[in-house]
Amino acid sequence: MENAPPIWKHIKAIIILPGTVIILIPSILKSYFSTTMTSFLHINALFLIITGCILLSSGFLLFCKSNHLFHKQGKGTLAPWDATTQLVVQGVYAHTRNPMISSVLCMLIGRACIENNIAILTWAAIFFIINNTYFIYSEEPGLEKKFGKAYTNYKNNVPRWIPRRRPWRPNT
Repeated sequence: MENAPPIWKHIKAIIILPGTVIILIPSILKSYFSTTMTSFLHINALFLIITGCILLSSGFLLFCKSNHLFHKQGKGTLAPWDATTQLVVQGVYAHTRNPMISSVLCMLIGRACIENNIAILTWAAIFFIINNTYFIYSEEPGLEKKFGKAYTNYKNNVPRWIPRRRPWRPNT
């Protein structure tokens, strides 16, 4: 892993970014808002817990895979201040352009389900809207400038959020 950033940079980025989104903000919201999803949406509590566990564990696995690729192939971290220097289009990135945000969203919705809290679910929707807007107006144009035709080709073949069934392979 020559030229890959030290592991502490990844840990710092994870604590600051996903840690804030998945742990800090939902904890604050839960302390102020107690409306339950079961009463608001009329959903069975056991169903919510099972769904939440599946989403949380799937999101965690996807996060680990995408973060590992950023470290190994991208030579950077998930943080904008220590971004990748190489375009990552393999693994989970061959199915969707934003698996890391998708993973955080899965974990956030999973937490909302497990804790049966509508405020956390609302935060998940707000988080998605913020990121979707950021990707369209800032990150994608920046990646087009940084990586040129390689990113444009990738963007034209790999969806932003809904994964492709078959992985995309460049130059095929």
